[in-house]
Parts: sequence; C-alpha cells; structure tokens
Amino acid sequence: MVSILLPVIYITFISLGLPDSLIGSAWPVMHESLNVPVSYAGIITMTISVGTVISSLASGVLIRKFRTSTITAISALLTAVALIGFSLTNSFTIIWLLALPYGLGAGAIDATLNNYVAIHYASKHMSWLHAFWGIGASMSPYIMGFALTNQHNWQLGYKIIGIIQLIITIIIVISFPQWRKVAHKQQEPSTTDDLAEAITTSTNHSIRKTTGVIPALLTFIAYAAVEQTSGLWASTFFVSSRHISVDIAAMFALLFYIGITIGRLASGFVADYFNDKQLIRFGMIGALFGTILLFIPFQITALIGLLIIGLGCAPIFPSLIHATPTTFGEHNSQSVMGFQMASSYLGTTFLPPLFGIISGHLSTNYFPLYILIFVIAMIITSYKIPFNRFANK
Repeated sequence: MVSILLPVIYITFISLGLPDSLIGSAWPVMHESLNVPVSYAGIITMTISVGTVISSLASGVLIRKFRTSTITAISALLTAVALIGFSLTNSFTIIWLLALPYGLGAGAIDATLNNYVAIHYASKHMSWLHAFWGIGASMSPYIMGFALTNQHNWQLGYKIIGIIQLIITIIIVISFPQWRKVAHKQQEPSTTDDLAEAITTSTNHSIRKTTGVIPALLTFIAYAAVEQTSGLWASTFFVSSRHISVDIAAMFALLFYIGITIGRLASGFVADYFNDKQLIRFGMIGALFGTILLFIPFQITALIGLLIIGLGCAPIFPSLIHATPTTFGEHNSQSVMGFQMASSYLGTTFLPPLFGIISGHLSTNYFPLYILIFVIAMIITSYKIPFNRFANK
C-alpha cells in the first residue's frame, strides 16, 4: 500500500515544481502581450508568495480539520484552475488576481505533504521527493519553449501545464482509498482524535516559544537566500565579474539546478547510512567550500564553485524538513512545518532581489560575499537546532 501511494506523492511534487519556472520563461513575451512593464513580473511573483505564506502558516489549522489527501487534492485543483485561468485571459489584472489562489494551493501542498512524508517515510524518500520537484521545475521551461516556438502563444504553455495539473488532481482523488489504508495502517496523525487534540494545543501555544524553532526558521531563510540568489544571479556574476561568455554562464546556471536535482537523488541512496543532521552538515560544508571557490579570480574555479554549491544545497532542505518531527515532536510538526515553509518563501521572495539592489548600487563582484554571509548564517543557526530531541519518543 505504501509503495502504491508513494508514486502518487512523487507525481504531486512534480506538479508542484511544474509552474515554478513558467513566469520566468514566458514573461519576455507575456509582458508585451499584456501591455505592462517588465517590472510587473514582480507583482505576480510577490502575490504568489503571499498566497504560499498564508496557506503555509494555516497548514496546522487545515490538517486539524481535513485529511492530508483532501487538502492535497483541493490545493492541486486550485493551482490547476489558476493556471488554466492564466491561459484564458490577456488581462494583467485577472492574472494578478489568479496568482493568489495559485499561491494558496502551492503553499498548502508543500507544507502538508512535506509533513506527511517526514512523519511516515524514511529520509531517502524526502530527498527523492524534492528531486521530483526539481524534475517538474526543469520540465516547464521546455513546455513553455515548445508553446512559444511552435504557436508563438504563451497561453498554450499555461494551458498544457494546467491540464497536466488537472490530470494529477484526478490521480490524487482516485488514490483516496490508498491514503485511507495507509492512514489506518500507520495511524496518520491528521485522522486520529488524540493527535488532532495535540495539534490544537500546539497551535494555541506559541510555536515561536518552542525550543529551537527560531533558529530553524532562520536556517530556512538563510538556505533560501543561498539557493535562490545563486540560481538567479550566478550567471550575471559570471558574465559581469568573471568575463565568462553568456552561453557558458547560462549553461552553468542551469547545471546548478541540475546539480541540486542529481544531488537529491544521490542523497536518497545514502540516507540509510547517515542521519538527517549528518546530511545537513555535509551539505553545508560543501556549500561553504563552493562559495570559497567563487572568491578565486579564475573562471574555472567560479564555475566549479557554483556546481559544488548546488551539490551542497541538495541534501540540506529535504533533511531539515525530514528532521522536523524528530526535532519538535509529531504533535508540533505540522505547525512548525508551516512556519518553516513560510520562512523559506520569505527568504526566496526578498533576499535575491536585495542582492539585485546591492549589485545595482555597487557591483556584482559582491556576489560571493553575499552568498558567504548567508552560508555562514545558515551554519551558525543550524547548530542551535536540537536535532533528534524526539527521536525515541
């Protein structure tokens, strides 16, 4: 039963990653079609982020009232409707309004499924889960590229992704009996009265006062800064500060994300031999080493450094998430998970643009220093997290 349900969860995370690259891929054409400035992309992405933060913070309440499968299906449907809505309009205002339900759906899926897998499955499955997110995120630019190349129509790209999301929603609904069987066999927290009461108590009690929560949230913010700033600004740094050709810089920027995906697949195979804390430490050491290489004024060391940062980032996020129930207890895990996801989204939303402001006023030469600051912050705050406190409880 578990083996039947896991592919459904993996497919759901592919659907979570699919739309993430669409705005970036389509916006050069979209903004002209919508007759708005290029900068308006930030309005859309910011609105999506607001939705994801709201639903992430609300996940503790939602999981207390509904089954994980129900939340997942409704959330997937929300994103599908929003994406298909994108494909049916040529109005920026409507797209802006649809961005909120898309963000709400994505955030709810992210927080609830991460917590479900953290509680019910081994660490390797969490690594593979996020590798599947990377597969989805890598696929969408090609789908949008097909739509733009063959039909010169960005709406078609959104329609294709929206239809895929609808199909995945149907698969989730069809799998409801399997969710119930696994819940009965493993005593899923969201379906037992005792743990529901515990979640209620943890929700009413200030999660922020729980030992280690604040360092965990700061670690997620710092990690998001490292990953997203590296992915967004590395290519510009290579071209402007290391004088690498645009095509090679773009290729290595793509390989950064491929490195994260491959690294997470590989992490899954070694997760049986190392615990979450060890995988996090290994990843942070790798990210630190890769960042140091960026300071060396040679093109090859900069390119290799970015790849190593990607490989280092690979196990950190999934392992931090998987460690949540054993660090904060299953009764707190969903509420804490929601705060962690919200912190990650906040870091993703604000810290990469902050470097854009810094580089605009100063120089992209500060890119390695900016990354180093957050890598060190991530290492320091992670040492304040009381890993495995509830491992045997």
